[in-house]
Amino acid sequence: ISGGENISSVEVEGVLLRHPAVQEVAIVGLPHERWGEAPQAFVVLRAGSSATADEIRQFAREHLAHFKVPQGVTFIDELPKTATGKIQKYLLRGGAAIARQ
Repeated sequence: ISGGENISSVEVEGVLLRHPAVQEVAIVGLPHERWGEAPQAFVVLRAGSSATADEIRQFAREHLAHFKVPQGVTFIDELPKTATGKIQKYLLRGGAAIARQ
């Protein structure tokens, strides 16, 4: 929920996965002073591909309502996963919180 609006991370992830440079993506809500929480994208790029945070956000703007567009994009080498392949979003949230301090 951001500013009283429900945001489905699955919806935002589905849109960003259609970007040709994106191999994997996870969306997490991070604390935001004004909105309570705001979506943050953690993106793994395809081998040999490149993209900027601005390009990813512009792509999202073209396909999503403005409040669903990630406030930030962090590029990482791989998403943290369990042994069964489930993305461990709590680790992304925790790492982002530490990085902001």
